[in-house]
Amino acid sequence: MRRKLVVGNWKMNGTRTENASLLSEVLRACEAVTALPADIAVCAPAPYLAQCQQLLAASPVAWGAQDVSAHASGAYTGEVSAAMLSDFACRYVIVGHSERRAYHGESNELVAQKVQHALGAGLTPIVCVGETLAQFEAGQAQAVIGAQLEVVLQAALEAGRRLGGLAALVLAYEPVWAIGTGKTATPQIAQDVHAFLRGKLAERDTLAADKVQILYGGSVKPDNARELFAMPDIDGALVGGAALKAADFMAIVGAAG
Repeated sequence: MRRKLVVGNWKMNGTRTENASLLSEVLRACEAVTALPADIAVCAPAPYLAQCQQLLAASPVAWGAQDVSAHASGAYTGEVSAAMLSDFACRYVIVGHSERRAYHGESNELVAQKVQHALGAGLTPIVCVGETLAQFEAGQAQAVIGAQLEVVLQAALEAGRRLGGLAALVLAYEPVWAIGTGKTATPQIAQDVHAFLRGKLAERDTLAADKVQILYGGSVKPDNARELFAMPDIDGALVGGAALKAADFMAIVGAAG
């Protein structure tokens, strides 16, 4: 059985003081239970990765980044390479988030290149896919998501099985119309898309399809997490705003139990 995974995406939020307070609350909550019902990670802005490493190194909470360069090194001002993230012991990196696609014009091909670099550095890419409201209402969700996923799966296979292949990925379905809007896909809508994604994985590698965690990301909150997690193909959550409040974040983690 796949273990649940709950990842907090802090987006462009936080200060050293706020981060320390948030993480100390999260760690106290972790210590208060005998066993956590899910794996936990936080994806912080790049300037705070060293702080995360310092505060979380001896804890059950993993850390990661929110983006990675498609280049290994060189004259790419402002970019952060996969090797740099590994230098701070990151386990995860979010790739292809809808905000990166929308605000920075990231193409499916660029996302695939980033996935390859992440895998090459031993990172676990959390690959985001999702459709806009217009695409959802036009019945195009599966076509859009399938196109986003296809190039990523090919890139992971080209990276080679020595790097884990498809099984080294985490996928995240984030309907763009449900991010930061307060709207949430119903559990059944989310489940249908997650099943579709797992089916696409199975077309390439049935063993990997059974192992890959597929997260839901779209206004996940303590009051809807349990119902979402009850779906057979929803393996956890990529949490935005609620990840900035320790009590809410840990309540979502608790819902995995």
